[in-house]
Amino acid sequence: MGMLQPMELWAYDQLLRNRPQEATDPRLLVVEVTEEDIQRVGRFPLPDATLATLLEKLQQYQPRVIGLDIYRDLPMEPGHQRLNKVFASSSRLVAICKLSDASDPGVAPPSTVKPDQISFSDLVLDPDGLVRRALLFAQPGEGKCPTPFSFSFQLTRKYLEKEGIFPENQKPGEYLKLGNVVFRPITPNSGSYQGIDARGYQLLLNYRSTPYVARQVTLSQVLDNQIKPEWVRDRIVLIGTTAPSVRDTFNTPYNAVRPGQRKMPGVVVHAQIVSQILSAVLDKRPLLQYWPSWGEALWVCAWSLVGGFVAWKLRHPLRLGLGITATLGSLILVCYGMLIGGVWIPLLPPMLAAIATGGSAIVTIAYQMHQQQEKVSKLAQEQELAIEQLTTLLKQGTTTLATQNWSEEKTQAMTTSEDGASFGVSTWEPPLATLSLDGRYKINRVLGQGGFGQTFLAEDTKRPGHPTCVVKYLMPARQDAKFLTVARRLFETEAKILEALGQHSQIPQLLAYFEENQQFYLVEQYIEGEPLSEELKADSRMSEVQVVEMLKDVLKALEFIHKHHVIHRDIKPSNIIRSKQDGLLVLIDFGAVKQMQETEDQTIAIGTRGYAPPEQFYGRPRPNSDIYALGMIGIQALTGISPQQLIEERHSEKGNVAWRHLANVGDELARILDKMVEYHFSDRYQSANEVLEDLNRIDPTSLSSRVEDLRKVPSDFDSDADTLHISDTAEDATIKVDPPEESR
Repeated sequence: MGMLQPMELWAYDQLLRNRPQEATDPRLLVVEVTEEDIQRVGRFPLPDATLATLLEKLQQYQPRVIGLDIYRDLPMEPGHQRLNKVFASSSRLVAICKLSDASDPGVAPPSTVKPDQISFSDLVLDPDGLVRRALLFAQPGEGKCPTPFSFSFQLTRKYLEKEGIFPENQKPGEYLKLGNVVFRPITPNSGSYQGIDARGYQLLLNYRSTPYVARQVTLSQVLDNQIKPEWVRDRIVLIGTTAPSVRDTFNTPYNAVRPGQRKMPGVVVHAQIVSQILSAVLDKRPLLQYWPSWGEALWVCAWSLVGGFVAWKLRHPLRLGLGITATLGSLILVCYGMLIGGVWIPLLPPMLAAIATGGSAIVTIAYQMHQQQEKVSKLAQEQELAIEQLTTLLKQGTTTLATQNWSEEKTQAMTTSEDGASFGVSTWEPPLATLSLDGRYKINRVLGQGGFGQTFLAEDTKRPGHPTCVVKYLMPARQDAKFLTVARRLFETEAKILEALGQHSQIPQLLAYFEENQQFYLVEQYIEGEPLSEELKADSRMSEVQVVEMLKDVLKALEFIHKHHVIHRDIKPSNIIRSKQDGLLVLIDFGAVKQMQETEDQTIAIGTRGYAPPEQFYGRPRPNSDIYALGMIGIQALTGISPQQLIEERHSEKGNVAWRHLANVGDELARILDKMVEYHFSDRYQSANEVLEDLNRIDPTSLSSRVEDLRKVPSDFDSDADTLHISDTAEDATIKVDPPEESR
C-alpha cells in the first residue's frame, strides 16, 4: 500500500475532520502572543521583563504547571536577571529547547532551569508536511538540547503526578504506561504508513475535534488582569506565539485541504497532545489504534469479495451502480465509525479492491453475456432456418399414410374456446402416463394437452427429495426421416435457447431435454402459482397501478429474452404465471418449438388470436410482436374485455384497436398502451426498454388504485365473426389463416 499512502492519509484526514464536535479541555489554558501583543510590546522576541511579568502574574493564580513554548537561550534585555530568578525559583515551570540534527545544532534551554523542567519542542512531520504524530521521547544526541522528554510529555507528567499517577515502563523496549493506559508507539509500517521515520517514541495524534482545544487568552489580557483566577487555578497553562509573522505554525489534517484556513500554531499542537494523553488516562478517551498487517490484509480481501459478490448478483447497470455506491458508502461508514471508536483502518485500499473486483466481475459477466448472446443469436438463426424448412416441408404435403392416420385421430374431438374460436384437443395419448421417462421422471398427472403434445407434472426420482418438475411431450407432425431430422434440429436449438434463458428469475429453468422413440421431451422447472388468466377472467379488471406493475414485471423478462435475439411468440395470460413464492410474473411456453405441428393451410404462424399482431400472422414475428401481445393484455386488464372481441372494433384508417372508451384510464398510460399495440410494427415501440422508460416517467400519484365499474360492451361486438381458427391450450396456440372467401 506504499503508493496509496498519500491518498489513504488524505482519506484519513477527511474522516478525522468530520468526527463529532467535542468540548474544549477544561484542564488547559492557552496564553497566546498575538500580532496585537507584539505591536503593543514593540518587538519580538519579547523582552525578558515582559515574560517575567507574565509568569509572575500567572503563578499568583496557582496553576498546576506552566509550559513556556518560547525559546529563551539568549538574554533579551531588559529583565534578563529577573527572568532567571523566576526560572530558578519556580517548580511549576517547564521550558523548551530544540533537538539537534545533521544540519542544526539545536537550541539550548534557559540556563537557570532545572534539568527535570527542560523539554524539547520538536514536532514530527509526515512526508506531506502535516502533523499527524506526537513525539513523546527522543534520543537527545550531542546537541545543545540535553533532554529526552517532549514538551507535551513533561507538562502531562507534572499534572498527573498531582493525581498520584506516575510513568511506568520507561525502559528501552517497553511501552509507556500511565495509570491503566498503555501507550503503544507506532512503527515504520503502522496503519497506512509505509516506511516512515518512527524513531523515538511516537503516537498517532488523536486531535480533539473542536475549533479550540482549550480556552485561549491573550498576553495583553493577562498583563491587564482581564482573566479570572479559576481559568488558571490547578490547570496546565501553555504560553506560545500564534502571530502569523513569527511562523510558528504547522499544517494539520484540519487545514490541509481547506484553502484560506490558518495553520495551527505550535503551542496549540502541543495543547492537543497534552489533551490527548490526559483524556486517555483520566477520561478513558480512546487512543488511536490500528490493526496488524495481517488484519488489514484480511480487511482488504473481505471487501474485494464483497465488491465481486455485489457485481455478480446485481448485473443490471442501474442496480449495479446503486449496489456499488451502497457498498462503498457502507465501507466509508464503517471506517468512520471505527475511527470515532479509536481505530484507524484502511479505507482506500479496500475501496479500490472492491471496485477492482467488482469491475473484474462486471467485465467477466459482460464477456459471458456477450458470448451467451452470440451463442443464443446463432441458435436463433438456426432455429429460424429450421422453422423455414419445416414450413416448406409442410407446404409440400408429403404426409405419409401413418401421419395422415395419426392426424385424423388427433382431430377427432373438437371443442370450443370461451371466445368462440375452435381448438383441437388430442384424444390420442401415448402410453406414458404410468411410466418413467428417461429412467428418472415419474409421471404424476397430465397438466394439459393439445395439438402439439402433452404436459405432465412429474417427479425427478434421481434428485434428493424427488422435486416436482414439468415434462413437456412434443409430438412431431410427421414421422418421415426428413421431417424428423429438421424437427430434431429445431427441438435441440429450442432446448439450448431455453437453457440459456432459464438463468433469468422470470423464466423457468430447463432441467433436461431428451428424445425417446422419436418423440421429444423438455423437462422444466415447476413454477407453483396461478396463471395471469385467472386474474383476468371474464368481466374482471385491474386498476391502473396493478396494470403498470404487471407491465413492468413482464417487460423486464422480455427485455432479457430480446437481448438474446429470442422472440417468445405466444405472450398471453395463460402463458404468464404469478409465482407463489415471490409474486413475480414468469413467462412459460415459448412458441418456436410448436412449428413441429402440421396444418392443412399453406400459411402458418405461432401466436394466439387477439394477442398476436398482424405481422406474426404471416410468420414474420419481431421482438415488438411480443410488446404488442403484452399491450393487448394491459388493455384487457383495464377494460375487462378479451382481445378477441377488442380486435373486431379497429379504427378503419390505421387498423388500431379502439378501446379507450371502454375504460377510465389516464392519458399517459393510454398513450403507452396505444403505442404498444400499433397495427404497423414500425409505429410500435421497438424495444422493451423503451416501454419501461416511458412507464417509469409516469407520476405514480397520477395512477388510480381503484378498479372502476365495467362499462357495457358495445352490442356490435361479435365474438363469432372471425375468419381465424385457433387451437389455444396450455401447449397449443397456432393461428391458421384461412384463404379468402373467393379463393375457397
